[in-house]
Amino acid sequence: MIRGVTFESSPAFENEAVEAVRSLIRIESVNTADPATTGDGETRAARWVQAQLEDVGITVEFIEPVPGRGSVVARIVGTDPDAGALLLHAHLDVVPVVESEWTHPPFGAEIHNGFLYGRGAVDMKNFAGVLVAAAREIVRSTTAPRRDLVFAFVADEESGGIFGASWLVDHRPDLFAGVTEALSEVGGFSIPFGNRRGYLLATAEKGVAGARLTARGAAAHASRPQLTDPLVRLAGAVARIGEHRFPIVRSEALTGFVAALAGDDRELSDDELERDVDALGFPGALIRASLRNTLAPTVMHAGTKSNIIPGEATAIVDIRPLPSEDEGLRSTLIDLAGDGVEVSFGNWWSATEAPTDGPLVRTITQAIGEEDPDGVIVPYLLPASTDNKHFARLGIAGYGFVPLRVPDDFDVFAQFHAADERVPVESVRFSARVTLRILQSA
Repeated sequence: MIRGVTFESSPAFENEAVEAVRSLIRIESVNTADPATTGDGETRAARWVQAQLEDVGITVEFIEPVPGRGSVVARIVGTDPDAGALLLHAHLDVVPVVESEWTHPPFGAEIHNGFLYGRGAVDMKNFAGVLVAAAREIVRSTTAPRRDLVFAFVADEESGGIFGASWLVDHRPDLFAGVTEALSEVGGFSIPFGNRRGYLLATAEKGVAGARLTARGAAAHASRPQLTDPLVRLAGAVARIGEHRFPIVRSEALTGFVAALAGDDRELSDDELERDVDALGFPGALIRASLRNTLAPTVMHAGTKSNIIPGEATAIVDIRPLPSEDEGLRSTLIDLAGDGVEVSFGNWWSATEAPTDGPLVRTITQAIGEEDPDGVIVPYLLPASTDNKHFARLGIAGYGFVPLRVPDDFDVFAQFHAADERVPVESVRFSARVTLRILQSA
């Protein structure tokens, strides 16, 4: 019981959620990042969602900025017009597959030994399917939600959201009028957490940006190398950047994580924190990446022939800033690049940060407690980036929470973009129950 709302679920609703996920997996909505090869899968997936929602009387708006890149948005009106609306968003595109690496068809949505296999089983057609089923169940029920619920099923997240969430924010902000908070990926899955079961709640996520390093000089014969040759200067810059280790930043999300890890009555030093994070096992790698700003050289280009010293050398650096760290990170990168290496910045999306406490967080906590009394909500900072960065431009506080109770040895994050991507069927059923609880009582 949450705020006087009696929760009702059924095996039929859970079955509907599982079958919705399977139907979406079977739609090959692969985003290749190349308009010539991406195709119309996202539009077909969006049209399928539209049909499912309209079937129960929900008004849906279909948006297709360019052919094949379709999204749909719908709103269920709540009983309290003064309450901020809640956005539930899921992307319908998936990354490409190499079928030879899969033991089961990547778009077959087959179930084997209790696992549902397929591209998107975790990232993130599982949540899209659950949201479709939950929206249908809410409309069929006799209890309207307190808040307006806005459902957005969007294209192009895997290539930055240019034709999906970002386009909607820029061109159709009216669809999100009154929205104050959002739920989406990446979080909600359970991890072993000492003698408890932790459910990660992404209350923040790193920003994402890129920079190009360029060193220039005179092309020359390779028999006369100089220490100032462009490639030498660039290699030194790349080495300095790659070897630089930033200090731990105690963000609000990290503070919440430490409180859950160590208890409110104990503070952890940086060394103790890293030790305890490593002791978590495979979840520790995800948390460790959230502790610091990062600069990662990823691409280098120079030269065309072994006996020619190139006159120009370039490198690309991936940048992941923590909240409020943008300017310091820019300055650090320029300093590390050094003299004679130009630094130019491309698109820059800042980190997002939402409160680690509040009514929605408490609702999520209670919903998990009703389904898993041994579970504990653990705030954390996602080291990657989601569509929440786009909706943040509308002042929407974004959270990552797709509830999945999984076996202790099942690494959910490792399923993202992996061959044989899979999710336990019982975890999808759990996700459906918890999500419906949240939406009925938020």
